[in-house]
Amino acid sequence: MAGITTHVLDTNLGRPIAGVRIDISIREGDTFKLLKSTTSNSDGRTDTPLVKPEDARAGEYEIAFNIESLPFAEASFIDNPVVRFRVSDIKQHYHVPMLCTPGSFSTYRGS
Repeated sequence: MAGITTHVLDTNLGRPIAGVRIDISIREGDTFKLLKSTTSNSDGRTDTPLVKPEDARAGEYEIAFNIESLPFAEASFIDNPVVRFRVSDIKQHYHVPMLCTPGSFSTYRGS
């Protein structure tokens, strides 16, 4: 499966996080253009891909994870993490998860 997907996990409690607004944008010139806003479901994933395989195009993308809904958001060290990454081969699948704790956020290219 090609396209772009994500999920949000609370690594402190070891469970997915529901209700996080996720915005994906693509760079157009000097700015990022919003492609889609969605919300994580009970599995911490989105109900549909952020970018469907047929809509994928090469370029620089940005995913903003709006964590205001997290129980630890007020005590969190980082506010609404943003991940920027490059899609160079639209035939590949790009999975960009967000791992959250009150003191840190991290991501990686998943499968």
